[in-house]
Amino acid sequence: MTSTQSQQNQGFFGNLVFNIIIPVLLMSYASSEDYLGPAWSIVAALSFPLGYGLWDLKQSGKVNGFSVLGIISVLLTGGISLLKLPAEYIAIKEAAIPAIIGIAVLVTQFTDRPLVKALILNDQMINWPKLNEALAAHNAEILFKKKVAVSSYIVAGSFFLSSTLNYILAKVILVSEPGTTEYTEELGRMTALSYPVIVIPSMILLIGALWYLFVQIKRLTGQDLDHFINQ
Repeated sequence: MTSTQSQQNQGFFGNLVFNIIIPVLLMSYASSEDYLGPAWSIVAALSFPLGYGLWDLKQSGKVNGFSVLGIISVLLTGGISLLKLPAEYIAIKEAAIPAIIGIAVLVTQFTDRPLVKALILNDQMINWPKLNEALAAHNAEILFKKKVAVSSYIVAGSFFLSSTLNYILAKVILVSEPGTTEYTEELGRMTALSYPVIVIPSMILLIGALWYLFVQIKRLTGQDLDHFINQ
């Protein structure tokens, strides 16, 4: 296993533990008055994804837009919950974050730096100088941009799907009075279900977009993808 693969595995498990497992356990089993109570269980639960997000920013040494959005999302969830605002605000917030990313994917498609490249074809994965050279040799630069545009629409679609599912999930699950133990437990249940209900369908679309681009790279350059993968 390469160091890059090891870092990816650590990132996956870190996200799973700090963003899903620990918050769900705290909100589901520590929200009664016998333990932390509704308010403090939310504070404790959200401190883990917030802390992990800040640690990840420090480790990477650069500001990552997605990490920043994640931190903002956690702060909004905590603020809305602690202020005991209607669950509708949580639903809107849950839908807004992926929708913003989806819109950004579409807008940046008309710039020199499409966001889709950072999402699924970043410099860590693809040797862009070598790929650009191969595309130029086959006079395929313009055609490849069109293929990237198609991929952008698929990726944007995955975020709009996530936005819709986020809103539906929040509306269906968050039915109790804000500030109660029942509401906090529902918040934990929503967090737990977000992975299979939202992340998996969205990942299928993202993988589809990646597979589409891989096929197009081979078709346009006449070379296997391995030739352009950074080792």
